[in-house]
Amino acid sequence: MRVYFTFDPRPDLKESLLKDFPEVDFVFHKKIDEEELAKAEVLVTYGEDLDNEKIKIAEKVEWIFVASAGIEKMPAQAIADRGIIVSNVRGIHKKPMAESILAHLLSIKRALPFIYKQQSEKIWNQQTKLYELNGSTALILGPGAIGSEVGRMLQAFEVYTIGLNRSGESAPYMNETHSMDKLKQLLPKADIVISILPSTKETKYLLTYEDFTLMKNNCIFMNFGRGDLVRTEDLIKALEEKQIFHAVLDVYETEPLPSDSKLWEMDNVTLSPHISSRSSRYLERSFEIFKPSLRKWMSGDRDLENVMDILRGY
Repeated sequence: MRVYFTFDPRPDLKESLLKDFPEVDFVFHKKIDEEELAKAEVLVTYGEDLDNEKIKIAEKVEWIFVASAGIEKMPAQAIADRGIIVSNVRGIHKKPMAESILAHLLSIKRALPFIYKQQSEKIWNQQTKLYELNGSTALILGPGAIGSEVGRMLQAFEVYTIGLNRSGESAPYMNETHSMDKLKQLLPKADIVISILPSTKETKYLLTYEDFTLMKNNCIFMNFGRGDLVRTEDLIKALEEKQIFHAVLDVYETEPLPSDSKLWEMDNVTLSPHISSRSSRYLERSFEIFKPSLRKWMSGDRDLENVMDILRGY
């Protein structure tokens, strides 16, 4: 069996694969080589390096393992037409992303940007407002693996958590869970609105300028899912009009965020360059999912962890 990695993992992870699967022919490249792609039976990729033409070349591939949670940039129809199984690393981001979200929240509430600025300027200045996180209500759009971990951490700070998902079925560490059609009804109740939604037809531009007018003017909006949840101009207008207190963004409609974007100049927004899920343990956790799945695949078992509906987007 030939397994082709379109990225080059660190040496210790490669060595563990070679040791645990001596019967597998592994190939590791920093970018796609089309000759190798044509020979591969299993493809391991971050997903963004695939297109329709490369799927045609990969005529032997039956399984694509995506070392990422998002698959929106992959050639979905071409993959579906071939009947290729796609699985990903859903869930491995929950620890670093939840920690990032909590860090940003506490930073804003406890005025850390102000404190750091005063320190850099050698100024003793106590004239700033500080707030508490406890007693707040958080509305979490997408209480899956990541959202539930965020809920767990927030509940430790005595935050009331409300989850919104497609079905309305209960989710871990949510005090309440509702279906997405309750969005406008619940927005006015939230002190914090956190989106961890994937990019799908249903979630694209789900939030509009009108939704920001429904939020409290002291609300903190956080987008850690995908940038096409809201049109940039709608968000900028809401921030300019102080419809909300602050926005924390890790994802954007256009990435990298253009240097001429108004968002760079606004003092009520925190801009993170899509790094909230990064961790020194990222690939280590990815391999913890990939290895058992590879064992299953080799035994003929196609019930792999995190198999995705490529056309649905998750």
